[in-house]
Amino acid sequence: MYGTVAKCVIKPENREALRELTKHQMAEREVRGYVTSYMLFENDSDVGWLFAVFEDRATYDANADDPAQDAQYREFRALLEADPEWHDGEIEQG
Repeated sequence: MYGTVAKCVIKPENREALRELTKHQMAEREVRGYVTSYMLFENDSDVGWLFAVFEDRATYDANADDPAQDAQYREFRALLEADPEWHDGEIEQG
């Protein structure tokens, strides 16, 4: 598997909007190779950690290059204080 972890600082007033946007975007389109994603919110903080998992790097890269993904990212980014800090790589089960 392959994926990303992204540290995100959410604008305080947008936490619920982020939840709703995520639900909407997940229902909006089917992404080939997508396995799952999670958002961890740090306690008493506006910091969130996005985890996105794909079958392999090829499907991850194909999604990253898809204009539909770029459009969804721009909606997501508008709810954040700054650009996310991305960390991509191989995922191994422990």
